Amino acid sequence: MRIAIVNDSVMAVECLRRVIDSEPNHEVAWVANDGAEAVWRCKENVPDLILMDLLMPVMDGVEATRKIMEASPCAILVVTSTVSGNASKVFQAMGHGALDAVNTPVLGMAGNAEGKTELLNKIATIGKLIRQRTSDTPIARSASALARGAGSGKGLVAIGSSSGGPKALSELLQTLPADFPAPIVIVQHVDEKFSNELAAWLNKQCRLEVRLAVKGDTLTPGRVLVAGTNNHLVLNSNNSLGYTSYPVEQAYRPSVDVFYSSILEHWDGDVVAVLLTGMGRDGAEGLLSLRNKGVLTIAQDEMTCAVYGMPKAAVQLNAAKQILPLGDIGPELIKYFSKKNKKSRVSTS
Repeated sequence: MRIAIVNDSVMAVECLRRVIDSEPNHEVAWVANDGAEAVWRCKENVPDLILMDLLMPVMDGVEATRKIMEASPCAILVVTSTVSGNASKVFQAMGHGALDAVNTPVLGMAGNAEGKTELLNKIATIGKLIRQRTSDTPIARSASALARGAGSGKGLVAIGSSSGGPKALSELLQTLPADFPAPIVIVQHVDEKFSNELAAWLNKQCRLEVRLAVKGDTLTPGRVLVAGTNNHLVLNSNNSLGYTSYPVEQAYRPSVDVFYSSILEHWDGDVVAVLLTGMGRDGAEGLLSLRNKGVLTIAQDEMTCAVYGMPKAAVQLNAAKQILPLGDIGPELIKYFSKKNKKSRVSTS
């Protein structure tokens, strides 16, 4: 893999170079000392992956990510001194299309790179995502509870997102009222080390309560639960949430497809499934399975996506009943559940 380094610290660049050179399948494509240099270098020589620092002179990593994803898109991994300490900027960069984030390794007294393994694991995962854009493992087919419970009065919004997701999720949730009548579950591709910061950040962006999903959580109208571990979030037979490591070979962790599959198997009420911006194909197969059971399925349109990968895969499968700009998805959810609630009141009167 050809990997570019964007960092203004000589020590950090040297450490990152040593990490890359330690793997025979990786090589340094080029080095940029600030975001502006990275933008023009990327236009001339697009690498497989960019290791992007956040805090730099001339142009920071957030703006550089935005410009690169507009002009010469490629995989970007945020590598910063402290992910938790720069959470807001991390989510801004991910909102523009960065895939993930990791702390910058540091050179130890013996010249070894402390934090090397974590960085290499992130690079390996991104390599799998790049290779699996067209060859994802299909989700398991299972018996559906949806047909039995459609119109039961219970509602659920299931949202999947990846690169570009934090910003898109923030904008979508801001359109929803505090008394939104359905629970919302979000599966965003994000490392568990800062999933809590993501939930806290989203909670500040909207009128709804947003927090991490924990094992045993039940679904409550007006509450937004965010997948919070590197295992897959699933809906259990008693309609509570849980986590599972299966399937272990799934590169996307947590996986949107796995969550959609659990909805198909266990949820016995109304559901709207939404697939937002993201790299790869995760969620497309699950969205198709849900649409085939009569579920309203929505994919974000190309113009408003930071990365038109996951929604594009869904559109290619004809899995999305509606393809909407990001700004229209929230109003559509409000309209859908408003109609459902009116029908429910009429049928019980």
